Amino acid sequence: MAKTIGVTRRLPPEGLELLRSSGATVILNEEDRPLSPEELRSMAARCDGMIVQLVDRVDATLLDAGKNLKVVANYAVGVDNIDRAAAAARGVVVTNTPDVLTLATAELAWALLLGAARRVAEGDRLTREGRFRGWAPLLHLGVGVSGKTLGIVGAGRIGAAVARIGAGFGMTVLYHARSPHPEIEREARAARVDLPRLLAESDFVSLHVPLTAETRHLIGEKELSSMKPTAVLVNTARGPVVDEEALVRALKQKKIFAAGLDVFEKEPQLAPGLAELPNVLLAPHAGSATVETRAGMSVLAARNVLAVLEGRPALTPVGI
Repeated sequence: MAKTIGVTRRLPPEGLELLRSSGATVILNEEDRPLSPEELRSMAARCDGMIVQLVDRVDATLLDAGKNLKVVANYAVGVDNIDRAAAAARGVVVTNTPDVLTLATAELAWALLLGAARRVAEGDRLTREGRFRGWAPLLHLGVGVSGKTLGIVGAGRIGAAVARIGAGFGMTVLYHARSPHPEIEREARAARVDLPRLLAESDFVSLHVPLTAETRHLIGEKELSSMKPTAVLVNTARGPVVDEEALVRALKQKKIFAAGLDVFEKEPQLAPGLAELPNVLLAPHAGSATVETRAGMSVLAARNVLAVLEGRPALTPVGI
């Protein structure tokens, strides 16, 4: 296949090997850093297809530079970095990597939930720093999880997986979504409620919505103030879904008990004061970061590009 495929960041080798074995020429950014807009446009100008990252902005300017582009494969589930309308107008297929990272991200959401609830990172620091003087009845108290109420905001694949795990802890599961999801109701015995009720009644709130104009700052000052003072907020979706400055204030004022964050509003920067708070658990956007998952994402992105360039339908196309 005499095609050229650009890859904007080093990937697990399985996907790259698949591209090269097809006979395609692969232009790979060997440096472990995001490409600048100018570098992205330069790569696009030479390519028939591209595998891009969440930090790569694929807009009309880039698409116009890539006059031969036929497909852009996002190495992620979310596609808020891609102007899908501009791509569609130019006949460029957009794909993503759903399913393959569902369980890994759900597991990380639960790691953050449990870690924040039981103050695991705080306990680790206390012990390492020699401040642990022995067991005491009131030492290092967290909040329990089993039998509590879990609120899921966004009932897609990942949200449903988090809910199923919650059911295993004997939790009451509430979910908020634009439409009913019979599978989460069946598998997790979940009830669909509006967002105000979910926030008011949940002991744990886990966010799983895409980033859109409607979901930006979905959780802000008002929403945080409506949560229980013993509640834990977990975000493995997109950083701007939460007003991070409002969250800092809520955590400082103990309006909620704790938070666990894998994503940030101005990633990789943190809102002022966030890193200093003891009651927030921070992860470096690691929801899909398992060896198996990242390899699977690499293969799926490569298969999507090859399918389109060979005249076949994409495996996981994304509409406008």
